[in-house]
Amino acid sequence: MKFNQSLEDSVKTFLAEDVGSGDVTAAIIPEHAMAEALVISREDMVVCGQRWFDTVFASLDKNINIDWLANECDFIKANTKLCRLTGNARALLTGERTALNLLQTLSATATISYQYAQAVAGTGCKVLDTRKTIPGLRMAQKYAVKCGGCYNHRIGLFDAVLIKENHIITAGSIAGAIAKARGITNVLVEVEVENLDEFQQALTARPDRIMLDNFSLEDMRTAVQKNAGNVELEASGNVELANIRFIAETGVDFISVGALTKNIKAIDLSMRIQFKE
Repeated sequence: MKFNQSLEDSVKTFLAEDVGSGDVTAAIIPEHAMAEALVISREDMVVCGQRWFDTVFASLDKNINIDWLANECDFIKANTKLCRLTGNARALLTGERTALNLLQTLSATATISYQYAQAVAGTGCKVLDTRKTIPGLRMAQKYAVKCGGCYNHRIGLFDAVLIKENHIITAGSIAGAIAKARGITNVLVEVEVENLDEFQQALTARPDRIMLDNFSLEDMRTAVQKNAGNVELEASGNVELANIRFIAETGVDFISVGALTKNIKAIDLSMRIQFKE
């Protein structure tokens, strides 16, 4: 993870948000008390976020031992034991919430990505994420998307051009916007179009990829036929598990889905702690 902050620096920020000047509740536990903990999944999931989970506890006490019972990116069933922890009781209690928050959020992203990847399996179409990520967790969620079997769109505004309506208006035309982008960068150039007329204009200007925004299935099939493999085609807008297979079967190369990172429901995890004598 390399983007503004290292994983360790990010975890320190997350811990500082929760711990602040100190865990006043954990202070009621004897300083040198030891404990064991077991993390269990309460629902089917794709495991994701082990490095973040480990780093939380390593930041608090490097002597805490974590024994993972499932591998990163594994699909597991409900009531599966994920890991065992042993170490200082105060540190286990202090890190519990932050560690679980990260694990349940990243596993949620990986799990929904797995569901979408399975929905298009065999079509040759790739499901992409978007920039609609949780602030501060973009790189982590992008990683989770891949863990679940989907693919990353651009990371940010710096590694690909995505020309939308306002860019086109400012540039004067679709062709003009594409030409200007070609003149200032050598990264992937994509343009979003909203109808078949705009699609034809974009196709003539030859970007690297054309995004078909809220196209009907019929218009997608027409665009695929007209394109004849000349540029990459990406479908976007109102994509759900219920309809993604139909979209993939039109022949588009990619489908971008904001729900992979923004419409997630945290996986239900529990961490049971038992104090040692």
